[in-house]
Amino acid sequence: MMTALFIISIGVFAYILYVLLKPEKF
Repeated sequence: MMTALFIISIGVFAYILYVLLKPEKF
């Protein structure tokens, strides 16, 4: 269960970084 939350957290963090680095690709 902790592993799932950890993976989800990384996914959300990566998605936010992607949006911030490439705002033209919403």
